Amino acid sequence: MENLDTALRLIGIGQLVLVALVVWRSAAGPAVRRVTVALLIGVIGYLINSAPQFPQTPSPTRFAVVLASNLAPWFLWLFAHVVFDRAADRRIAGASIGLILASVMIFVLRRWCEPLIPLADAVGHLTAALLVIHAMAIAVRERDDDLVEQRRRFRVAFVLVIAVLSIGVLASEAWFGFGHEPVWMLASQSVVIALAILGIGVAMLEADPALLAPPRAPGPTAPNDDWSPAERVLAAKLNAAMEARVWLEPGLTIGMLAARLDVPEHRLRALINRRLGHRNFSAFLNAYRIAEAKAVLADPVRVDLPVLTIAMDLGYGSLAPFNRAFRESVGQTPTEFRRQAFADPEKG
Repeated sequence: MENLDTALRLIGIGQLVLVALVVWRSAAGPAVRRVTVALLIGVIGYLINSAPQFPQTPSPTRFAVVLASNLAPWFLWLFAHVVFDRAADRRIAGASIGLILASVMIFVLRRWCEPLIPLADAVGHLTAALLVIHAMAIAVRERDDDLVEQRRRFRVAFVLVIAVLSIGVLASEAWFGFGHEPVWMLASQSVVIALAILGIGVAMLEADPALLAPPRAPGPTAPNDDWSPAERVLAAKLNAAMEARVWLEPGLTIGMLAARLDVPEHRLRALINRRLGHRNFSAFLNAYRIAEAKAVLADPVRVDLPVLTIAMDLGYGSLAPFNRAFRESVGQTPTEFRRQAFADPEKG
């Protein structure tokens, strides 16, 4: 059984290296390539670190392997943000990586930190589990907002598969204790990991470049010469709806807009993504909402209008998503933008 486990781990590592090379040489954006390769290195670290034959004696090599293994959930969480065009919360990123690094250091220095090992193990596993669960939530919760069809399927085929696998590994380690799992369980995990890696490799090859290509600048709303008659008609309907300020409606979804335009949802997704250049429906709406927000914030007549009121009037359910969307688009908070607008004599 141990020989089978070792063989499966070696096969999995070879597949991971191949996928990493393909991604690194692909047309994906730099951030996607770096995070994806780091994630794959983390999985390689886990396959090595969890092998029964891996030496337990302290050494620089062991430290590097343990570190890569423990950072895999963190890179999975970061990957979910990067590949789905979602800004990562720096506070969560900093706190989680700090906890992971602390638990790794306690484990590596176990000769001097023996009493802290159970606590470090619990904190490390809990942090990893929360990161994986959050990555799963991103993959599932924001799928309807995604306009890239390949990426909508990839949410389930990649992130969700890895996340479920990670939860299984974390649960077995928490139940039996890391390094104390039965051989049959380690072999089973190796089989599942090898199959998942194979599926991931196929998905990466099929989905690139539509999935991993860096976002392009949104295109013009006016039809070009290569647009089909159906696309021109749909674009006219869409432009009319946006001029009627349908984007002010709270909770507006791509399905609701498609129903209002009386068109199939997949056709509207394709138009906004392939022709207008938006990868998420929320980004499409934010292009209108943020432009209006900037005009309101810089308007002397409405200088006393609270930012929360502006957010609600623009269709945001609360202040937090408005602040996040505004900062991502403008590089400032709404309050900072308003202060700067009236501090500049040319805008005053």
